[in-house]
Amino acid sequence: MKPTVTVALTGASGMPYGLKLIESLIRAGARVYLLYSQAAHVVAKQELGMVLPPRASDAEREFGERFSAKRDQLRVFGREDWFAPVASGSNAPDAMVICPCTVGTLAAVAAGLSDTLIERAADVMLKEGRKLILVPRETPFSALHLENMLKLARAGAVILPANPGFYHHPKRIEDLVDFIVARILDQLGIEHDLMGRWGEER
Repeated sequence: MKPTVTVALTGASGMPYGLKLIESLIRAGARVYLLYSQAAHVVAKQELGMVLPPRASDAEREFGERFSAKRDQLRVFGREDWFAPVASGSNAPDAMVICPCTVGTLAAVAAGLSDTLIERAADVMLKEGRKLILVPRETPFSALHLENMLKLARAGAVILPANPGFYHHPKRIEDLVDFIVARILDQLGIEHDLMGRWGEER
């Protein structure tokens, strides 16, 4: 059975990472629950000229068409849809990725806050012992940022900064995006062909 993965887009720079992740998960046959913050609207417009639909039903239709999702393969939930499956451990998905992840969201999750659906969904992952991956895109990190990351790592979360490598000789920006998304998919145990692996010819 293919996994169900929550993907949360927040207001950090790096929207191409999140969209490529959604595309890759859909292509791999996973079921995706999509959440996005108010600030994600601003970043999507700034980085991609993309308008994120404010209504979950409109977003579900548009993203479904964009990524050729099968019926019920992609669901979008509003920021305060507290009846969403992600809000309860009784119907929790298999994993969650916050990508890109603001340091503010990271801090809220580290503090155990549940003021938004994204924060609550992350809290559910931790309390249920499910995979939680946070992809911060910030530099430099302050001591507070690092302490919050350590706190989350000790709680079982995976901290996967958007720091692409260069040993695969990237030629396009898309190659750098693929590098990070490939690492996320590896953490989720989902097969992909985004890039070759170390020591392999490609």
